[in-house]
Amino acid sequence: MTELLDRFLKYVSIDTQSAYGQAVVPSTEKQRDLAAVLADELRALGAECAAVSESGCVYGKIPANCEGAPSIGFSAHLDTSPDLSGKDVKPRIVKNYDGGDVTLNEELGVVLSPENFPHMKNYKGWDLVVTDGTTLLGADDKAGLAEIMTMAQYFHDNPGEKHGEIQFFFPTDEEIGCLGAKTLDKNLFNPKFAYTLDGGPLGEITYETFNAAAARVDVTGVNIHPGLSKNQMINAILIANEFINMLPPAETPSHTEGYEGYYHVLEASGEVELATLRLLLRDHDAEKLEARKQRLRDIAEFLNKVYGEGRVTVEIEDTYRNIGEAIKPCFEIVEAIDAAMKAEGVAPFYTPMRGGTDGTILSFEGIPCPNICTGGHNFHGRYEYVPVQSMEKIANILIGIVKSFAK
Repeated sequence: MTELLDRFLKYVSIDTQSAYGQAVVPSTEKQRDLAAVLADELRALGAECAAVSESGCVYGKIPANCEGAPSIGFSAHLDTSPDLSGKDVKPRIVKNYDGGDVTLNEELGVVLSPENFPHMKNYKGWDLVVTDGTTLLGADDKAGLAEIMTMAQYFHDNPGEKHGEIQFFFPTDEEIGCLGAKTLDKNLFNPKFAYTLDGGPLGEITYETFNAAAARVDVTGVNIHPGLSKNQMINAILIANEFINMLPPAETPSHTEGYEGYYHVLEASGEVELATLRLLLRDHDAEKLEARKQRLRDIAEFLNKVYGEGRVTVEIEDTYRNIGEAIKPCFEIVEAIDAAMKAEGVAPFYTPMRGGTDGTILSFEGIPCPNICTGGHNFHGRYEYVPVQSMEKIANILIGIVKSFAK
């Protein structure tokens, strides 16, 4: 599928890096550049109502050509991570990968090695798209976009293939909190169910995510000249440090995997008079997440008994819920992925997502939305790569899913 690779290379050439701390959606105007390209491509493929919204999200619908098939949605996000530049991406194709080291940038000494990334060995003989070692690649999520658009191209080029209505939603700002998805216009995207293409290695299926919350802890201190401060100074920084030390030390992102939840101290800042902590709370089990929230409140209550009432305050806000709640009652949409993968000769495997996708928003807007792999590895960094054959197989899997619901 040279069209798929050409699409992917075109998409990654467009800088769509999002940015934290902006007051508008999209957080960066350059995301609209790719949005305009995709809207034009959808129109060329016969999509109706193809348009870019005020928040930079792309919508479109390909009408059904048979009766009785459900409307199916597909979604992949436009932005790339703020963690590393997505500007002037210079992708390179390593044809017939030999299983050894790949030098990405000789001058900087950047080497993509199976010693550090053992999964590379799975792709010996395949063609890998890699970076030049100075930027991320953008397979997260431009591989997903290319796979979806290749599926759309197939049905355009094969009008005799039966399919229900196919809807498209390509939101902005997924990497910074699914902000584009939160502007969803259900008049433009409201399929019976949908699939996000925002996963990892070939064969990965995800229908569970974390339940997520964000917390802010403020500590108010008292500043006195340090030479005269005995029994008077209350150092907010030290109290904030006590707060952190009262969290379970083994329940951090770097100590957990699978279904294990965590507390993540995302940010710590302050002075003697005021210190602030920002934390992320994650757990696949909703009751366990509530227990994590309560632990923060209990720590604050204890410290307030020691240092004075109101000295430590905690504010907690829910971010998203486990999509499994919405998907398990209609599990046939997951089984359809499994069957399409096996038909393509791909062994499916199930992974509880340790994060969120735009599907976490869609699933609780009445659009159950499991997540499918894009084929990529090492997202958000200079070692990101994606096998061309993985993308090709995933595009065929999407075609198989659509066909299965038209039978």
